[in-house]
Amino acid sequence: MRHVIEQRIQQGSGNMPADLVIRNVGLFDLVTGDILDGDIAICGDRIIGTLERYEGVHEIDGTGKIAVPGFIDTHLHVESSLITPYEFDRCVLPHGVTTAICDPHEMANVMGEAAFDYFLNCANRTIMDLRVNLSSCVPATPVETSGAILDASALGTYRDHPKVIGLAEFMNFPGVLSCQPDCLDKLALFADSHIDGHSPLLRGKRLNGYLSAGISTDHEATTAEEALEKIRKGMTILIREGSVCKDLAALAPLLTPETSQFFAFCTDDRNPLEIAHEGHIDFLIRKAIDLGVKPLAAYRAASLSAARAFGLKDRGQIAPGLRADIVLLDDLETCKVAEVISAGRRVSEELFDGRDIVPPIGYGSVRLAAPVTEPDFAVRGSGKNQAVIGIIPGQIITEFRRFDLPEVEGLVCPDAAQDIAKICVIVRHGKNGNIGRGFVQGFGLKEGALASSVGHDSHNLCVVGMSDADMRLAVARLAEIGGGFIAVKGGEVIAELSLPIAGLMSDCPFEKVRDDLEVLRHAVGHMGGTLEEPFLQLAFLPLPVIPHLKITDLGLIDVDTMTLVS
Repeated sequence: MRHVIEQRIQQGSGNMPADLVIRNVGLFDLVTGDILDGDIAICGDRIIGTLERYEGVHEIDGTGKIAVPGFIDTHLHVESSLITPYEFDRCVLPHGVTTAICDPHEMANVMGEAAFDYFLNCANRTIMDLRVNLSSCVPATPVETSGAILDASALGTYRDHPKVIGLAEFMNFPGVLSCQPDCLDKLALFADSHIDGHSPLLRGKRLNGYLSAGISTDHEATTAEEALEKIRKGMTILIREGSVCKDLAALAPLLTPETSQFFAFCTDDRNPLEIAHEGHIDFLIRKAIDLGVKPLAAYRAASLSAARAFGLKDRGQIAPGLRADIVLLDDLETCKVAEVISAGRRVSEELFDGRDIVPPIGYGSVRLAAPVTEPDFAVRGSGKNQAVIGIIPGQIITEFRRFDLPEVEGLVCPDAAQDIAKICVIVRHGKNGNIGRGFVQGFGLKEGALASSVGHDSHNLCVVGMSDADMRLAVARLAEIGGGFIAVKGGEVIAELSLPIAGLMSDCPFEKVRDDLEVLRHAVGHMGGTLEEPFLQLAFLPLPVIPHLKITDLGLIDVDTMTLVS
């Protein structure tokens, strides 16, 4: 290390040529917002010179380009991109995302500690710097059946791994506020490190109590009023714009140069199709600026503020001594990425080809207690005043609605006229034969069924449809292919995406996943579907930590009271 430091000093001082020099580039200054002239000199994986002229062994002509720090996605689940960490690396690094902080919560709910082992092994081999926050809530609640249970002792095994930052989103905020012993054990174990928050709609004294546990971030704020209270109480708000949850428009008015130290960006869940159409963190920057946010505030949130919020002191700014994560832009306002430097390396397909690939795990994870039959989906009783999950497009918060539904021979039926479909959740971890049944409004389906093995957070099989026969076929096909997304119409599978890795991720290149998602989207449209991301919207309906009405394998859950709805 001493030799490395000596080289950095000598190259930074101009006593010897730098390893790499980006010449004649405009450096976007995150202090003042000015664009400054000069070169950027790099030694190994570190920046060793700015705002001066340098000679380099290798050089990049930066004429006409603007250099900004590499972007940081502060909270995401790689599994929710539906691809492996290696394909995620290859998919988003060209968009300028040089650091991503992931929570392997989805795979951990299926496979337990094996998910941590897999992600940490992959994180040691990706080109981007993939960091891990350890999943705090496996399972998220006691009102669902998950594939694994992780207590504080299990998390403690990984606490000091060099790729681990801290504890991921503590979504069981009722457990924190009621001082449940298992929650206190986890909070105490990570008391001197980072703890991510997850507290939708939490305000006032209850928020104070939650923050007093040492929790410092939140990505669930959906209104400016909620976000303002939280930053005034010391939180960093991670502004989320994913494939389903889209909060940027609501929160953008708060993001200014004065407040930018309290904001960062995250995607949470963003799939390859939306990345192809829009982008990743580059899209959030572009959209924020389009909404009136000053470029200084947007680029700070995407890098410097994010780095400081998560204790990553070696990045977030283009400055001597910091990690050489640099994005060269053709245009600052539109965040048009021209080239990416990751830890001093020019990003290229050849760079990805040199990675050591960890074999994927989690095949064969879809295990039904028994084959499903058509009567398994029947809802018996009166259709009067039925509880119905109300979808709010662009949010994972749902409404608790009630409707009168048609009855046929003692069975309650979906109603296309009111845009109400049947929804069921079936345990897929081989533990029991539970099936939760209910109704949901907002998919727009006129016929057929959709099914998914992605069902946050316990990832049981979720199926929504207008026909019990099509719902049965969709679930049977999911079990056959080991998980994925299925669209069934008139007794035939009309589109599917196989996700055999823990029922969550494809083992194909991200381009194949992107194309299959496109086919699925069109198929659902032909069934009457109106949602932009129907499968990801479906995947959030079994999430009983997000208000107000959700469904698990136990049935409909009133999240506000955490009780079953009869």
